[in-house]
Amino acid sequence: MTDTVSHFWTKRRVVVTGGNGFLGSYVVAKLREKGAVDVLVPRRDRYDLRLAEAVQQMYADMRPDIVIHLAAIVGGIGANRERPGEFFYDNLMMGTQLLEVARQRGIQKFVSIGTVCAYPKLTQVPFKEDDLWMGYPEETNAPYGLAKKMLLVQGQAYHQQYGFRSIYLLPVNLYGPRDHFDPKISHVIPALIKKCVDARENAESEIVVWGDGSSTREFLYVEDAAEGIILAAERYDKPDPVNLGSAFEISIKELVEVIRELTRFRGGVRWDKSQPNGQPRRKLDTSRAEQEFGFKSTVGFHEGLRRTIDWYESQRAGAVS
Repeated sequence: MTDTVSHFWTKRRVVVTGGNGFLGSYVVAKLREKGAVDVLVPRRDRYDLRLAEAVQQMYADMRPDIVIHLAAIVGGIGANRERPGEFFYDNLMMGTQLLEVARQRGIQKFVSIGTVCAYPKLTQVPFKEDDLWMGYPEETNAPYGLAKKMLLVQGQAYHQQYGFRSIYLLPVNLYGPRDHFDPKISHVIPALIKKCVDARENAESEIVVWGDGSSTREFLYVEDAAEGIILAAERYDKPDPVNLGSAFEISIKELVEVIRELTRFRGGVRWDKSQPNGQPRRKLDTSRAEQEFGFKSTVGFHEGLRRTIDWYESQRAGAVS
């Protein structure tokens, strides 16, 4: 990954919604490394982006040239099952209003961050961007996936009617330091890391994992994702969606074994087959990102996991002390 200053960013005001979040914090830091001086992050306690008047006020106050929309209500399978209405409404309203007011104000570019959850449940592997409309998403996260998918429809419609520059990126499951480890909202990697570390520290004999371990996932290190987003914002202008991934696929069963080894948890694993597996397989075709704006992931999966576990254990040790 390159962190050299880019003249593209030095004179542009950039708003990063969700810039205090997991992915957002890396995007903000990398923008500054590349020379961006005016990087602005709207705080939720001041701008509730679900509300039209708050969106209007944010644009009036911050006057961005470019918007990178990362803010989202997200969570793992459990959170998606418990809060489907919230996940649909909040994500839809934020995105729709941010994009519409951006068009009204004539900003230079709007970068929409979608989700791999937008793909149909039984998409042919590897997932190609042209397959996005070949079926309904996996049921447990369909409301979230469809809400985010509407940003693609809206951006393409605005491109067609108004010539507005809006791009749409589809990152696969992300992981890395500063991820969310709260079991109520965490995704699979932080959830498993916490389970294994807690079980090791408490001398427990086993951990419980949802499903049967047969489903597969692709994971992208968060710093790689930030690099891909910034490259796309700088170099890509087409309305066609673009996958961001690592092209590495692993089963949940294999993932559990790797995390057990790296966290030094010696106990067993009990699979709770009464709980869902989620989408059967996830692996992206990442060729479009490389062809269109030169993005290719650089952090290997085991290395990324080590960094994530080291960060979590250092945070845990600090909290205890």
